[in-house]
Amino acid sequence: MTLNGWIQIALFCAIVILITRPLGGYMARVFAGERTFLSPILRPVERVFYAAAGVREEREQHWTGYAFGMLIFSLASVVALYALQRLQAVLPFNPQGMAGVEPGLAFNTAVSFTTNTNWQSYGGESTMGYLVQMAGLTVQNFASAAVGIALAIALVRGFARRSAQTIGNFWVDLTRCVLYVLLPICVVATVFFVWQGVPQNLSGYVDATTLEGAHQTIAQGPVASQLAIKMLGTNGGGFFNANSAHPYENPTALSNLVQMVLIFAIGAGLTNTFGRMVGNERQGWAIFAAMGVLFLAGVFVAYWQEAGGGHLLASLGVDPALGNMEGKEVRFGEALSALFAVVTTAASCGAVIAMHDSFTALGGMVPLVNMMLGEVVIGGVGAGLYGMLLFVIEAIFVAGLMVGRTPEYVGKKIEAKEVKMTMLALLILPASMLGFTALAVSIQPGLAGILNAGPHGFSEVLYAYTSGTANNGSAFGGLTATSLFYTVTLGLAMLIGRFLMIVPMLAVAGSLAAKRSLPASSGTFPTTGPLFIGLLIGVVLIMGGLTFFPALALGPVAEHLAGAAGTLF
Repeated sequence: MTLNGWIQIALFCAIVILITRPLGGYMARVFAGERTFLSPILRPVERVFYAAAGVREEREQHWTGYAFGMLIFSLASVVALYALQRLQAVLPFNPQGMAGVEPGLAFNTAVSFTTNTNWQSYGGESTMGYLVQMAGLTVQNFASAAVGIALAIALVRGFARRSAQTIGNFWVDLTRCVLYVLLPICVVATVFFVWQGVPQNLSGYVDATTLEGAHQTIAQGPVASQLAIKMLGTNGGGFFNANSAHPYENPTALSNLVQMVLIFAIGAGLTNTFGRMVGNERQGWAIFAAMGVLFLAGVFVAYWQEAGGGHLLASLGVDPALGNMEGKEVRFGEALSALFAVVTTAASCGAVIAMHDSFTALGGMVPLVNMMLGEVVIGGVGAGLYGMLLFVIEAIFVAGLMVGRTPEYVGKKIEAKEVKMTMLALLILPASMLGFTALAVSIQPGLAGILNAGPHGFSEVLYAYTSGTANNGSAFGGLTATSLFYTVTLGLAMLIGRFLMIVPMLAVAGSLAAKRSLPASSGTFPTTGPLFIGLLIGVVLIMGGLTFFPALALGPVAEHLAGAAGTLF
């Protein structure tokens, strides 16, 4: 570890802190329907969309109506993206003549981009034509991110409202999020990336001859526009197979910094939006602080391990002081490689700068644990906040047990219904991560895709299903996930991780919105100080342990099962 490396990490953290409050305040005004500096331009456009869709913006929805609208929209998104991929061969803007995507992969990709997972079992530049990249993948990068933010706002309204039967209008929240939040930032970011050297055109690929005389095909296309929303929306669905390790997607150190800031921007800003909407910004800063502590702990461990190199390098005759740079983006060094890996897995974004398979054992553990925690370390857009608020409910429940009174949070009693729905939402994640992993390592179709034997191969499978369920989309590397077994089961894991968590979460939002507000009393547990932050971090780690420690025990079981079904161990 070096001073220069820590300065780079500190600069990134400082920028995120500085933008949190202004961005949070802006989003609070947007979702409250208040006037913003963009209203003169975008308000007429917003009205046109409502008129075309038959939406009455003043008519709000019960939580069941909100959930139904979200599910119908997501289903339509899956079907539309699946059809685009299957029909790709006969669609325009396909200069390379890409064939239609086969059914299993098309299903996996459609589910992946709709759920904001953006797991890619394909090479973008060798599989998808420009129309699918733009009208399919890029559109879903906007739509899935907007859905996540809208759901977070719905839960925040549950805490903020008093004796209400509604939690907002899904279609209005979706529209405002795209028009006022995502699109303006992405326009600016796209221009910036083009300036930095990222391609943005509809030209065909270029054939070149290298200095050594070898033939090379250089892919290009509408890259910058997809790059902007993939980062801001914590999507990670890259135009190129290598994502942000590709020099066309990440050409300079400045573009690398901006991409990391974009990944954290909305997730961090939403904590301030929460504080403003409940009438106490300190509540938002307390949640931000808990996220920040978990994030910095992960960065420290990853950087420490990657900079140290590890004993395996020494055994190979390599100086460990040079750091573990195998598979890393050498242009930026181990500090930013470690930071980027933690940022992408903390914020549910699979845009890797280095394959996590190239990390040391403990360095690679950090991204895996981040996902097992439920992607709440800043987290994906919307998903990080509503995931952390579910942990807040559990933390307040634990605090109530300790002091012997009904737990309260921002004036709302946390009772049996909210706790049950919260636990249902949280426990579905480890069940999916561990269940699909156990299945994959115990039957031949799953074992056939594992390239590395032993515990490392097991970790690759565990990482894949953890990434899919957590809607992250990053890969450990070394797993051939293009078979029908993996495309289907990973698709199912993505659906479970997204929707079986969201529906009970919306039930919590509806239940809280209907409650009366209670004034704070001498017995109210303080929820803005170090004690609460420490309790919240402890609850998050305990819930994450429900996945991590059973996974350790699952290894020997997998060894026994694989002995009969294949050759993993």
